[in-house]
Amino acid sequence: MARDLNPEVLSGLKKSYDANLRTKAVRRALNKTDVLELLHVQENENKVQHHFDINIETMKATSQGSSGRCWLFAGTNLLREEVAKKCNIEDFELSQNYVAYWDKLEKINWTMESIIALKDVDWDDRTLMWVLQNGVGDGGQWDMFAGIIKKYGVVPKSAFPETFASGSTRSWASLVNRRLRKFAADVQKNKDDAEKIGALKDACLKELYDFSTSCFGQVPETFDFEYTDKDKNYHVDRGLTPKTFYEKYVGLDLDDYASLITSPTKDKPYHERFTVNFVGNIVDQPVVYLNLTMQELKDAIVAQLKDGQIVWFGSDVGRWGDRKTGVWDMNNFDLTALFDLDISMSKEDSLYYCESAMNHAMCITGVSFGENGEPDKWKIENSWGDEMGNKGYYLASADWFDTYVFQAVVHKKYLPDEIVACLSKKPHDLNPWDPMGTLAD
Repeated sequence: MARDLNPEVLSGLKKSYDANLRTKAVRRALNKTDVLELLHVQENENKVQHHFDINIETMKATSQGSSGRCWLFAGTNLLREEVAKKCNIEDFELSQNYVAYWDKLEKINWTMESIIALKDVDWDDRTLMWVLQNGVGDGGQWDMFAGIIKKYGVVPKSAFPETFASGSTRSWASLVNRRLRKFAADVQKNKDDAEKIGALKDACLKELYDFSTSCFGQVPETFDFEYTDKDKNYHVDRGLTPKTFYEKYVGLDLDDYASLITSPTKDKPYHERFTVNFVGNIVDQPVVYLNLTMQELKDAIVAQLKDGQIVWFGSDVGRWGDRKTGVWDMNNFDLTALFDLDISMSKEDSLYYCESAMNHAMCITGVSFGENGEPDKWKIENSWGDEMGNKGYYLASADWFDTYVFQAVVHKKYLPDEIVACLSKKPHDLNPWDPMGTLAD
């Protein structure tokens, strides 16, 4: 039987609260102080210093601004290291706006195709509601990044710089998604007329292409690449296209990389592949993962780091992080010192019950090992600028990493043969709202 908050219940709660000697002092302190500031464990800072056994030297931290483009910043941060090696340059950025522009156009098309595919369902169908509520946004996955690069190439940031809208996408996204919801209403009203639906899509695509190009700029078809190397020598390479630039100055075959997740939930057996329905950007190029144990994932990451290659990864950064010190650590804050809050959950339960999911992508650029030979802290290249953390670089403790890291992208040559063999398995379908797809929200 349901029990309401009647006077007897409330009286009991107040009596118990008043009897606790700590509560008055805590209430006074919290009047002017954030809860986590009060719970911060100062002495823990000495235990998590920014020194590493493997420390890959990478360039200055980038900033994604007021946008959710972390996944493509992490991707371009990985690719720019190849340009730096080939050109012997100290600092360089690829155009994140260029990748985002094409991603957004592809997502607009993807969303319209999803709406058309769902034209026969009721307006309150859960999948259709998910498509319309999420709409087109900044989020994305590694496969979505790789698909854009393979189709459109890349350009230096100097060839296609940021605009106001690219660094602050809220207004653009709001208007785009309002237009797409109107498209959905129009499609359902004409669901039996394929020709009419085609005309509706053409009109909507033109409107949103014009609007997006006005916000983010016209992408260059050709450009000149100018740079000065570390020895102060000037270079210029003229008449490049985005694809020829990629082939000449990056050159990575992105098909050689495997997108790996670690999800200890019963619906995702290890060594099986999965795809998230209605999550993607380029039509007919699904987002696909291989599920591994955390130990297998860490072994693959360490193997790539030992070879001097940084690693793209996805995690939940909303837990136990201190942006000032740049540390993600389970011991940053002490809940038991002042509060009797039991928020302990297994990684499996956290995924099942909406406590944790991927919400940020970054690059791993270093690692240290404990006395047992296992990683005890990780060096992270973030995309929140260089004013936070250690000049924009962060540290993750072993426990935090094991609990809140869910994905990494590793070259196949660093994987055991038996795991590589699993990459050819047919993927199982996951619902759009599965926690493994949240990075793309």
